[in-house]
Amino acid sequence: MPELPETETIARDLDAEVRGATITGVQVHRADVLREVDARALARRVRGARIERAWRRAKLVILDLSTGDRLVVQPRFTGALLVDTGDLAEREHRFLRVTFELADGRKLHYRDIRCLGTVALMGPERFAAYVGALGVEPLDPAFTAAHLSALLRGSRQAVKKLLQDQRRVVGVGNIYANEALWRARVHPARTGASLSESEVAALRDAVVSVLGESIALRGTSFRDYVDARGERGGFVEKLAVYGRADAPCPRCGTPLVDTHDIDGRTTVYCPNCQRQ
Repeated sequence: MPELPETETIARDLDAEVRGATITGVQVHRADVLREVDARALARRVRGARIERAWRRAKLVILDLSTGDRLVVQPRFTGALLVDTGDLAEREHRFLRVTFELADGRKLHYRDIRCLGTVALMGPERFAAYVGALGVEPLDPAFTAAHLSALLRGSRQAVKKLLQDQRRVVGVGNIYANEALWRARVHPARTGASLSESEVAALRDAVVSVLGESIALRGTSFRDYVDARGERGGFVEKLAVYGRADAPCPRCGTPLVDTHDIDGRTTVYCPNCQRQ
């Protein structure tokens, strides 16, 4: 699933590629990916609109339009936004769900293999309410050790689950929660309330460092993720624990353990470095 580094990469690419472009038409290939708007209303409201900016909030890719509306794309597991100059690989065509035609002849496609992601069109008030319910951005200066401590304090939930709660901290999904907890030497099943101040500080630094390093390598392509150019991210080569169950821990050599008992998803950790 595209997490913060992947959506940040997509948004940066799109901002460089389509900022200032005018949308001249829309083709909706699968209406079930639409939210907040139907196909006819989407076409009516975006036709003639100029794309003012592409940016990210949480795991969302957002396109600000000159009309005041915002296109809000949540890629989820297999979604991607691809800029097509006429050379899009034929194998991608069957997975296209929404196509935005641009005045310069290019096309901006929302491609989604499993159709689990969404494309929404929101006015200013609806958008403000939607993103207002989201938590702090982990790359913002406001995400300090003290802020993270306040989010974890008193909770009996597993710290891995808390890190992935988008109402607390946005953008951190399963891949980067696993990686950050390993870097901080914190067992993923520990409760939020059980972490010491030094452990919270280490975890905050680990979250920031792993996200920043992944952005620098254009994200993690573990399965289906591709950027706006259709290319794969390079951080998969740097993964210490995710996807490496039974392999030796890069730090101590102990075989890594995987479990689904913490939050129902694959959790990989080192039983030696991350003792409970």
